[in-house]
Amino acid sequence: MKILLFGKNGQVGWELQRSLALLGELIALDADNREMCGDFTDLDGLIQTIRAVAPDVIVNAAAHTAVDKAESEPELVRAVNALAPAVLACEARLGNAWLIHYSTDYVFDGSGNRPWRETDATAPLNVYGATKLEGEQLILQSGCKHLIFRTSWVYGARGGNFAKTMLRLAQERDALKVIDDQIGAPTGADMLADVTAHAIRAARQRPELSGLYHLVAAGETSWHDYARFVLEFARRAGIALKVGPEAIEAVPTSAFPTPASRPHNSRLDTHKLQQTFGMITPHWQTGVTRMLTEILEK
Repeated sequence: MKILLFGKNGQVGWELQRSLALLGELIALDADNREMCGDFTDLDGLIQTIRAVAPDVIVNAAAHTAVDKAESEPELVRAVNALAPAVLACEARLGNAWLIHYSTDYVFDGSGNRPWRETDATAPLNVYGATKLEGEQLILQSGCKHLIFRTSWVYGARGGNFAKTMLRLAQERDALKVIDDQIGAPTGADMLADVTAHAIRAARQRPELSGLYHLVAAGETSWHDYARFVLEFARRAGIALKVGPEAIEAVPTSAFPTPASRPHNSRLDTHKLQQTFGMITPHWQTGVTRMLTEILEK
C-alpha cells in the first residue's frame, strides 16, 4: 500500500507519520516541501504530486485552523479547507484511491446539549466552520471512496496546546479566568492517528464503509473543568503554581469576545464509528493524563 500524507508537521499529521508507517510505503509532505507540492494554495501542484505518486490512500491532515484569523481571510481559508480537499477527492476518484479527511464540530451551530450525530443538520457559525463544511460536501460530491472524521478539541504533546497554556499561565499570573459554557471532549492527536490507521485497514477490505464519522474521546467537560484537571495533575506532580485549580474563575464565553463565534455544544456522538469499526474511544481524561505525564517529564 502506498500512502500520501499531507500536513505532516501538524499535531495530527505528526502522529499519523507514526501510525501510517505500519501500513505500507508512506510519503509525507508539508506546505514547504521542496521536492513535491504540499502547498494547499497550489492546486495544480497538488494534482501533479498526486499523479506522480499514484497513492492507494491520500490522507489530508492539512487545514487552516486559525479560527479567528479566518474571519479576515476567507478566500485563503476556503482554498485550503474546501478547494484543495476537492482536488484531492477528484484525484482520488480518478486513481481509485481512498481519501481520508478530518473535519470539525464547527460545522454545527453548537446549540442544545446532546451530542451531535452525523445526520444532524449543519449550520456553521464562522468562516472556519463554513469552509470545513464545504470541504466535506465537495468530497462527497466527487464520488471518491472516503473516510471523513469530524473531531474537536484536538491536542498533542508536540507543539502548543490548551494544557500547556494553562500550566504556563498558572505559574505566571496571580489570577486565571477560563470559559465554562463551552462543552466538548479533549481528543488526542495520537488517538486520532491510531483510529485512522485501523479504519483504513478495515475500509480497504470493505469499500461500503466509505462515509462520514464522528471521532472524539469519550466523556465531556468544559474548558474550565479541563483547566482544573490539568492544574490538579500538575500540583500532584510537584509543579509550583501561583494559581491553584480551585482558584480558577469560571466565566462565560461572552467574557472573551473574539472575531469568530464559538459553538457552546461541541459534543459529538461516536456510536456510528464504534459500531462500524468495532472499537471504543477512551475517556478524555485518559489521553490528557498521558499527554501531561509526557510533557511534565521533559
